[in-house]
Amino acid sequence: MSESGKKTERALLTHFRQLPDADRKTLLDLAEFLAQRAESAGTTADLPEPERIPRPAGESVIKAIKRLSASYSMLDRSKMLNETSALMAQHVMHGREAHAVIDELEQLFADHYDKLKTVKSARSEG
Repeated sequence: MSESGKKTERALLTHFRQLPDADRKTLLDLAEFLAQRAESAGTTADLPEPERIPRPAGESVIKAIKRLSASYSMLDRSKMLNETSALMAQHVMHGREAHAVIDELEQLFADHYDKLKTVKSARSEG
């Protein structure tokens, strides 16, 4: 980071610390929004295709999540955490078959990728 970038960061932190909690949340929400906008500002040409890693026989749900995370490295997994955790809980706590959960995980990752592609495409057109 450049020296001017460090000064800007320090100034932002100083101002942030002076704000009441509600305004801190507002500033944080704005920063997250701007970061997401910048992240998705590229065109679909900038979006890499998923690296399709074959599904091995007898794969565990944990290994499937790791495989899919590697295949879809362009996705923000924090945005998928609730859905991924819910599927994992169905397997671990409710005894749902691993292959069925993995099928849904594969669809979940594909759907999030398609959504990202659609957003990037709309932004590049607009």
